[in-house]
Amino acid sequence: QVQLVESGGDSVQAGGSLRLSCAASGYTFSGACMGWFRQTPGKEREGVAHIIDRNGRTTYADSVKGRFTISKDNAKNTLYLQMSGLKPEDTAMYYCAARQRCGYEYNFWGQGTQVTVSS
Repeated sequence: QVQLVESGGDSVQAGGSLRLSCAASGYTFSGACMGWFRQTPGKEREGVAHIIDRNGRTTYADSVKGRFTISKDNAKNTLYLQMSGLKPEDTAMYYCAARQRCGYEYNFWGQGTQVTVSS
C-alpha cells in the first residue's frame, strides 16, 4: 500500500524559506514521477512542481519559477520542495502526489502540510 506523508509546513514571514518533505512507502521511488500541489479554500488545486519523467526533468508553475525547487532522494524515498522568497499568496495546504506511471494521472496523494506566509 502506497503511503505519502508530508511534513515541513510552517508559518513564516514573507521572503522566508521552507523545505517541505514527502516520505513515501510502498512505492518504487527510483525513476518515479511525482509532484507537489497546493490548494486554498474555495480555489482549485494547483500543480506547483513536477518531476515528469524517469530522467528527472522538472516543470514548475509560472507563479513559483525561480523560487521553488523540486527534488527527490531515492535513498531516503523522500520528495522535497525547497521554497524561497515566499509570498503571502503562497499560503496554502501543500500536497505531494505520485504516479504509478510517468505520463499518466496522479494515483496517490498525501494528507497535506500547511504553509502560511505573513506579510
